[in-house]
Amino acid sequence: MYLRDNISTPRWMIFLIDLGLSLLSVYIAFQLRFNFNIPVKEYYQLPWQIGLVILVRATTFLLLRAPRGYVRYTSSEDVQRFLRIVAIGSAAFPFINFGWNFGTGEAYLIPLSVVVIDFLILSFFMIGYRLLVKVIYFEYKSADNIKETVVIFGAGEAGIVTKRTLDRDMGTRYSIAAFVDENPKKTRRQIEGIQIIPLTKLQELLAKKSVDRVIISVQNIDPGKKAEIIRICLPHQVKVQSVPPVGRWINGELSANQIRNVHIEDLLGRAPIQLNERAVIQELQEKCILITGAAGSIGSGLVMQIARFAKGRLILVDQAESALYDLEMDLKGRFANLNYEIVIGSIRNPERMKRLFEAYRPQMVFHAAAYKHVPLMEGNPTEAVRTNIMGTQLLVDLSLKFEVEKFVLISTDKAVNPTNVMGASKRMAEIYAQTANAQGKTKFITTRFGNVLGSNGSVIPLFRKQIEAGGPITVTDAEVTRYFMTIPEACQLVLEAAAMGEGGEIFIFDMGESVKIIDLAKQMVKLSGLELGKDIQITFSGLRPGEKLYEELLATKENTMPTHHPRIMIAKVREYDWQTVSEKTQELTKIYEFQDNKEAVKLLKEMIPEYVSQNSPFEVLDRQLGRNQQQEESSESQTS
Repeated sequence: MYLRDNISTPRWMIFLIDLGLSLLSVYIAFQLRFNFNIPVKEYYQLPWQIGLVILVRATTFLLLRAPRGYVRYTSSEDVQRFLRIVAIGSAAFPFINFGWNFGTGEAYLIPLSVVVIDFLILSFFMIGYRLLVKVIYFEYKSADNIKETVVIFGAGEAGIVTKRTLDRDMGTRYSIAAFVDENPKKTRRQIEGIQIIPLTKLQELLAKKSVDRVIISVQNIDPGKKAEIIRICLPHQVKVQSVPPVGRWINGELSANQIRNVHIEDLLGRAPIQLNERAVIQELQEKCILITGAAGSIGSGLVMQIARFAKGRLILVDQAESALYDLEMDLKGRFANLNYEIVIGSIRNPERMKRLFEAYRPQMVFHAAAYKHVPLMEGNPTEAVRTNIMGTQLLVDLSLKFEVEKFVLISTDKAVNPTNVMGASKRMAEIYAQTANAQGKTKFITTRFGNVLGSNGSVIPLFRKQIEAGGPITVTDAEVTRYFMTIPEACQLVLEAAAMGEGGEIFIFDMGESVKIIDLAKQMVKLSGLELGKDIQITFSGLRPGEKLYEELLATKENTMPTHHPRIMIAKVREYDWQTVSEKTQELTKIYEFQDNKEAVKLLKEMIPEYVSQNSPFEVLDRQLGRNQQQEESSESQTS
């Protein structure tokens, strides 16, 4: 009846259809009442009895606006409305019979049995024809669309809601192949005609059927289980998606547009970090906390984690205006009662930082601001010195002067046996903060971890852009491996380390197993539902200046000490003299004034004997120093 969006049946036509159904319904009711053998007396009265019924029905239909709305969009609320309309009309007949009996003495005008039968038949007709039109309409709408075969993981309420959401989606015609569930009580049963199979049968189902996507509907699913499902699906070029938490549904209803593709982060499959929340709350609450680089990937992640516990004031510093604005909008939406200040400024500006410390008197500092891109810093060494070393020095000195309780430096695995300027500059920042620990009341703590999935400097955003553009995906080398963790993981471990730190430690995190970048690229291609070599290509660009094939974390029993947290260790590193470190840092400051890249790198190599350049123009300095990676005896893995 309704086959085009721009055409709708007039209300008067719907009204006439409803009256026609009423006429048919009451006629059938009379036939059933008298077992299809209506007596002659009743037969002669039938026309005006039916006329009375039609009059009552027409009146109730008009007064209660039965023809309103679109038949093709009939919902459960409409079904309830039609039942009420028919029931109200039927309820009028006992009163009509009472009046007839009072006026004529006859028992009834319309038999009550006919009234009941008519109610049931008319309810069925009015609701049934509308649902039939709805089914025909959606079948027509989806006839020209590509039919997608879907498997839903989770046969609970969220799974049923997901199925019904897909059924309502007009953009695509979905065919639900099966529900998958781990509960043995549910398997081998059906939901709305769809078979429920165990997870152990998913691989077999994907092999037999051409499934387009698997939707994970289970709320708060275990990360390991989610990763397992994704790994089962990847070899079959199946797109894997997940349903958002119920709290993010629009007006309590799930929309098909809210079902999103899973991310590469989901493949880590690590269990959630168990924070010692009592210690973290005790450390953070009621304090003024300064966070530098607050608008960056790690900085903003720290802000979101700290906001859960802090009851004092947060001072959020960054030089990126637009990113700070985005952070502020996010905080307003998620933490309406949070006490915070947005400060635009550079950690390289002594006057700005000094005024900031004077105005807010922070009790804790989380220093996440840094230059982190290896190739860029290899081409701009003095800027790495200015930001990563001199910026850290400025904040460390101000923290000592204003007696900050704790200073937490966010470092990187590239500071371990550095092969590039960025890593060396971060190692120098570590050294300065570590040696400053004995110079005042401030406890200086360093946290060191590897690549963070989804951060601005990671390969993930780059690969996503390349996949969206149709490729190719560029990987530097087929053998390159990296350690990865998610932003929430990294930030939670930073808070845990900050709470347990007593000053002078360099905490390193258990990053799990190293991952080949090329495998990461292949997995991202599969997660996108594409086929490598057919839909997209991978090309190799060669190692970039200063880049390593393998990153190091010093996460072995020989050069680390355990803590109470299984994923946090303390590195055993060489100790430095504060006076020497201060003098060398001042030398770097003077070199910066002359913008002498070569001298800056040379001084860093003198200060950090394990710093040996790779794939870099500064390798010549190593040859001048008679240093190479194999002959290097002085390594950070040696204890003092």
